[in-house]
Amino acid sequence: MPFISIQYYQSPFGELIVGAYQNKLCLCDWRYRKMRESVDRRICQTLNAQYREESSPIIEATIEQLQAYAAGKLTNFSLPILPVGTNFQKKVWQALHDIPFGTTISYLQLAEQLGNKNLVRAVASANGANAISIIIPCHRIIGSNGQLTGYAGGLNVKKQLLKIEKPAPPIQQLSLFSKNH
Repeated sequence: MPFISIQYYQSPFGELIVGAYQNKLCLCDWRYRKMRESVDRRICQTLNAQYREESSPIIEATIEQLQAYAAGKLTNFSLPILPVGTNFQKKVWQALHDIPFGTTISYLQLAEQLGNKNLVRAVASANGANAISIIIPCHRIIGSNGQLTGYAGGLNVKKQLLKIEKPAPPIQQLSLFSKNH
């Protein structure tokens, strides 16, 4: 049986499990998320492979790029990815992948982009099934009211990721001498 190389990586945001299959990233997910078992089962069954803890060039490149992203030095990941899911999930994940750095949209807006605003729940479900977190930026999806909504890594992590992508605006320096005096 073929293997999916995996490594556990303590990122600045929390512990991730990073996996590569046939020189493509198929997993970059929160190690302790609620859906861990079902996500792992889906990936292993679909690829007809099992996990083996070992490094690979793709895993090393992923970790390097995640570190650069965390340091604010990377806005676009350049990794070969292999999303594992249904055709609909892959369509949603591609739409997520296309959301520009520093941008957030709602589940409704994403469903509308995919051509059917009535698919909001299905889009949310596919978003939650994303196993290539951060690289496929499901953290860029927010509620229609502008509030942060569920995230496999937790809302605090989602907040951190969005903060990296939207740094605080520069503080304007006040002049000691105003024009009015």
